[in-house]
Amino acid sequence: MPTLILVRHGRSTANTAGVLAGWTSGVALDERGAAQAAQLPGRLARLPLAAAVTSPLQRCQETLAPLLAARPELPSHTEERIGECHYGDWSGRKLAELADEPLMNIVQQHPSAAAFPGGESMRAMQARAVDAVRDWNARIQEEHGADAIYLMCSHGDVIKAIVADALGLHLDLFQRISVEPCSVTAIRYTPTRPFVVRVGDTGDFAGLAPREDAPAERGGDAAVGGDAGAP
Repeated sequence: MPTLILVRHGRSTANTAGVLAGWTSGVALDERGAAQAAQLPGRLARLPLAAAVTSPLQRCQETLAPLLAARPELPSHTEERIGECHYGDWSGRKLAELADEPLMNIVQQHPSAAAFPGGESMRAMQARAVDAVRDWNARIQEEHGADAIYLMCSHGDVIKAIVADALGLHLDLFQRISVEPCSVTAIRYTPTRPFVVRVGDTGDFAGLAPREDAPAERGGDAAVGGDAGAP
C-alpha cells in the first residue's frame, strides 16, 4: 500500500497571533511560513510523488503552491475531510483566553470526550481524517501502484490524530504528539499495519533548545491547533 507524506502548513498569521484559527477565512502564511513553504520543493525533491492532496484552507493551499509550481505535472486535489477541526464558537479566539475555559482541560486530558460548542468533536475530526486517508490510500494504489508515495497538506491536530491512529494510540494520547509548522510526517501503510517512519521532521533542531518564550506544551499542555514552532 502507498506511503503517505503528511505536511503541516507553514507558520500562519494566526499561529503568531496566538489565535485558534479553525476554519476562519483569510488566515494566510506569515513571512516565516512563506519561507518554509519555499523550502518544501527542495526537501521533497527526491520523492517521486504521485499526487498532492490538500485541505481547502488558505494556509495549506499557500504551503503547497511552491511545490506545485516546481512540479507542474503533479496532480493536485482538495479534500474537505483533512481540513482543520471545526472549533465552532472557539474559532478566532485567543488561545490565552481559551486556557481558562473548563473545556480546555478536557481537550488536554480527555480529548475523545471533547466537543467544541457550535463545532465538532475531536473524535469526529479524527474519524473523518482517517477515513480520508484510507480512501486516498486505495485510490492512489489503484492508480499508481502499491509502492506509490503521495502527499497530504493538513493541520496540526488533524495530523496528530492520523498519527495516533497509525500508532494504535487512543485519541486521549494524541496530545503527546508534536508536529511543527511545515514539518513532514511519513506513514507507510501495509495490508496488516501502518509503519510511522517520520514524525514532525523539520530538519531543524533549533526548536529543541530552551526558550524564554516557551510554548504552552512545555508547561504540560498541548497547543490546540498546533503551536508556532521554533522562532
